[in-house]
Amino acid sequence: FYRLMPHGAMVALFGGAFIYALVAMAMAARSFWRDGAPADAVATLRDVWRAAGDTLRLRYLDGGGEVCSVDPEARVDRRRLFHHLAFYGFLLCFAATSVATVYHYVLGREAPYPWYDLPVALGTVGGIGLAIGPIGLWLQKQTVGIGPGRGATGMDVAFIAMLFLCGATGLLLLALRGTPAMGTLLALHLGVVFAFFLAMPYSRFVHGIFRFAALVRYAHERRQQRS
Repeated sequence: FYRLMPHGAMVALFGGAFIYALVAMAMAARSFWRDGAPADAVATLRDVWRAAGDTLRLRYLDGGGEVCSVDPEARVDRRRLFHHLAFYGFLLCFAATSVATVYHYVLGREAPYPWYDLPVALGTVGGIGLAIGPIGLWLQKQTVGIGPGRGATGMDVAFIAMLFLCGATGLLLLALRGTPAMGTLLALHLGVVFAFFLAMPYSRFVHGIFRFAALVRYAHERRQQRS
């Protein structure tokens, strides 16, 4: 990997894009919180913890009780399942990158790592989630008869496509990293990831930030009402 792109250049390029996305989303979340919130509204750790639990369970994905499913009588909420696959797939890929960072800077172990090592295992499972989840979400958008965003196009579908490509190109790179195709696949995967970072603050991804902030505010308001 580093013969094709030096590690320092990779960190500077992608680290800069990721920090830019984080700052932009943090500013958006701050504006969202201030919009309509009381001047003295201060969330506590308990509010954040409760909102995190609701977020990780996708508790309110059904929109208040009506399941957004192709088949209203289906026992399995496929939309929730595909959201979970995409959401946790992304988190696992982020965890894989974080573990690899510790390996590199703390343990002095450089990539690539064997298939059984923790960064590869986390990235493989996460990549599978990112490949399956977005496909399912896209199919749901084409056929769903209820719920928001049915048949949506434009940036919404582009974001789903970018999630899928992040997972799919990562899995291909892992499978073919020992072949002559590695260079092309590395460039393709890094290009998709870089574009994903730049688009994060302006894509469907940011709605997750707003949803989490709304759940924090909801937990705060409920606590205020009880006190």
